[in-house]
Amino acid sequence: MKAVRIHQPGDHDSLVLEDAPTPVPATGDVLVRVHAASFVPDELHWPGSWVDRAGRDRTPTVPAHEVAGVVAEVRYGSTGFSVGERVYGLGDWHRDGAAAEFIAIEARSLAALPDAVDFSTAAALPLAGLTAWQGLFTHGGLAAGQRVLVHGAAGGTGSLAVQLAHRAGAQVIASGRGKAAALAKELGAEQFVDLEQDPLAATAGQVDLVFDTIGGELLAASAQLVRPGGVLVSVTAPPPVAPEAGRSAFFIVEPDRGQLAELARQTAAGLLKPQVGAVFPLAQAREAFAAKQHGIPGKAVLRVL
Repeated sequence: MKAVRIHQPGDHDSLVLEDAPTPVPATGDVLVRVHAASFVPDELHWPGSWVDRAGRDRTPTVPAHEVAGVVAEVRYGSTGFSVGERVYGLGDWHRDGAAAEFIAIEARSLAALPDAVDFSTAAALPLAGLTAWQGLFTHGGLAAGQRVLVHGAAGGTGSLAVQLAHRAGAQVIASGRGKAAALAKELGAEQFVDLEQDPLAATAGQVDLVFDTIGGELLAASAQLVRPGGVLVSVTAPPPVAPEAGRSAFFIVEPDRGQLAELARQTAAGLLKPQVGAVFPLAQAREAFAAKQHGIPGKAVLRVL
């Protein structure tokens, strides 16, 4: 098969499109014919990109762990899928990704993909969608009527968090650069805080939940905004300051078939709109990584088939 690989730790400039062995699915795996894939811009700098879960070198490695495609083979111990079925999901960071014609991925990391969702849109959904869902509901305990502040509301994760919180009946305050205000309000935010212009505390007021996708000084300053009993949730780092009468949470996203299925259902129904920033052919993987590192909005997607 054709695959984008990198042979030693480095940057996206070292990515090459080359012939590679088609992966052999293990027990519990599904072999997926990849149609589209997406990635995290800095994933090549993560330890899991270079070693397996036992710490053994696994180079050359294939990046991009968000996948949408069609089931090509189902191995013993895999349940819920059949050959020819449309699927999407989030692969294990310690295994080869989806910047290739095929990926072997655990069946539990996949969900069925409705016909109404195209493959490029689906590839932009799993990581951002699961992160938003788990941050708001699993770790944040968001309920209808609460006030939630979403930092980074124009990003792939933040934009979905705004939509999910709005649909859950929360009052959504979004933050980011001023140019993101129109998009955030279109997606369901009732208020927008321009982080380049507005004083955060005075503009946002007290909230029940802060969901932060930016980190740094903004994360530290957000603790003071949380009401008693509220929560500060971060996906970038453990919050350095906890709310005085609340709690803080930091988490790393986990695959979840049920959550993936619900995210796909809402997307198919037009209730969720993943932000696809640009679509690149597989041969332009270097350009796709570079574009994300230069800040194109939304998710960059690799079109494989």
